Amino acid sequence: MFQFKQFSVKQDKTAMKVGTDGVLLGSWTPLDNNPHSILDIGTGTGLVALMLAQRSYAEQIDALEIEENAYEQAVENFEESPWNDRLFCYHAGLDEFVEEIEEEYDVIVCNPPFFESNNQIKNQARETARFYDVLPFDELIEGVSVLLSDSGVFTVIIPFDEEQKFVSMATGFGLFPFKITHVKGTMTSKIKRSLIAFSKEEKEIVSDILILEIERHHYTSEFKELVKDFYLKL
Repeated sequence: MFQFKQFSVKQDKTAMKVGTDGVLLGSWTPLDNNPHSILDIGTGTGLVALMLAQRSYAEQIDALEIEENAYEQAVENFEESPWNDRLFCYHAGLDEFVEEIEEEYDVIVCNPPFFESNNQIKNQARETARFYDVLPFDELIEGVSVLLSDSGVFTVIIPFDEEQKFVSMATGFGLFPFKITHVKGTMTSKIKRSLIAFSKEEKEIVSDILILEIERHHYTSEFKELVKDFYLKL
């Protein structure tokens, strides 16, 4: 179990554990539009949805998870959290959800699968959780374009080398980036991740760089400031 300041995350049933990508997305996602409703696509343990429940007053925080064990884990984590009256998890894929749900969401978040699958997969649950062909980027973006409210915000964390392709796809569906943060492990390392926020309105893009560590286990003040409301120790 992973213990945060205001909630805990059980992860014994899931292949994908609590990781830096999820914590970054949950703490970085802009909530300036004071969302009434939030959707977390591919919630896994429920981490990002729980973080957004802590950060917001949104009355409706829904999550999607297609993998059965992860779905059961997310439900358990939601029920045991301080915000169990606002959190709900659907056991469904995005395509099915889009067809059945008529609601729109003010904030949509996704820590999407991004590794191309191969013939050497040893762990089916991990494949379902993290491999690109389970939720292709174009399917994700198209679903978001339908579910996002006119004033809504959509955020993702993806590999930096996928950024240009993802942004191009999103623009084609009327979703425009307005905030991009490039994530580096250290000052001298290459950019590893892109945190991107989209809206349906074209705006000037604000971009910056977030460096996580000065050296191993010695974190930068910027990273500590971003996650200070969540990690017990840093």
